[in-house]
Amino acid sequence: MTQSPSGYQANINELPKALRCDWSLTEIESLYTLALPELVFRAQAIHRAHHRNDQLQACALLSIKTGGCPEDCAYCPQSARYHTGLIATSLTSIEETLIHARKAKDVGATRFCMGAAWRDVPHGRAFEQVLQMVRGVRALQLEACCTLGMLTDYQAGALAEAGLSAYNHNLDTSPEFYEQIVSTRTYQDRLETLSRVRSAGITVCCGGILGMGESREDRFSLLQQLSKLNPHPESVPINVLVRAKGTPLADVPPLDPFELVRTVATARILMPTSIVRLSAGRMELSDEAQTLCFFAGANSIFVGDRLLTTANPEQDKDLSLLGRLGMHLQPPRATDNQTTIQPGISYEHSSQTGTKGKAAVWGA
Repeated sequence: MTQSPSGYQANINELPKALRCDWSLTEIESLYTLALPELVFRAQAIHRAHHRNDQLQACALLSIKTGGCPEDCAYCPQSARYHTGLIATSLTSIEETLIHARKAKDVGATRFCMGAAWRDVPHGRAFEQVLQMVRGVRALQLEACCTLGMLTDYQAGALAEAGLSAYNHNLDTSPEFYEQIVSTRTYQDRLETLSRVRSAGITVCCGGILGMGESREDRFSLLQQLSKLNPHPESVPINVLVRAKGTPLADVPPLDPFELVRTVATARILMPTSIVRLSAGRMELSDEAQTLCFFAGANSIFVGDRLLTTANPEQDKDLSLLGRLGMHLQPPRATDNQTTIQPGISYEHSSQTGTKGKAAVWGA
């Protein structure tokens, strides 16, 4: 038997012996479409083997440069192509950014994320200012994460040298559905940026957005793309579309919350050691839906009243829910709260020989 940080005892023979990067679409579908109690049970067992099940990491997100983006992402109110009423701003000052970082730390955040509405990270003074922001956030003993668009090798290296903990660059959706959402950068562009981040020694934060009109098959494919990354992203944000007036996706039907729960649970099984972050869209989720996501393996939320340009639940509401659940926010540590590969677990590329379909799925 092996004991997890939560005290749960799991039979070591029931758990995967390796972190796989070769999940097939058939295997992913077999998991995703299980009866929901069974799916959540399997996800929770894996979650307890690698993470505490009574706490969440709190992150905060600040838009350091809002609006005016040249891209055409159909979900994004920051695109200059859409009339959303959003007022574009210039890059915030280092001092203002660090004021927000201190406030985030005061309310329990251990990771501070900075987002800029750029297609490509600019060279010159603006980038130097971002590097100073990263150094300042790290000096506060917070993890520092940035989402700035596409990077060059030099920029990735400079961010690593400045102490950046993680770089967020989402795949957004499946390769098959992607062109219906974005045309101004390719899927391969995104993968190449992730490769530069990884090569620089920065941990990867990469996830997607649900509820953009994609099919279940697109969700299977997105999860496959994420779990194919080797190593897996240390951080996997799962967002629900926040429908913004003036964008092409303003009138898409709302996502069934159970689809979110299924996606979280499947992500937890495919990527056991990753931090699965319940990200944008929580304002439209009931307490019960959020709780199901925590049971399914989500172990991080964003705190603060805004996420870039969209609203976020108030701190008191989050703390009230966690209190009712007997859960709490992860306390700060002296070192980065970054997921590491568990002892005795290795990555494998090859499929499980002689198995196919459900027989290849753990616990099937």
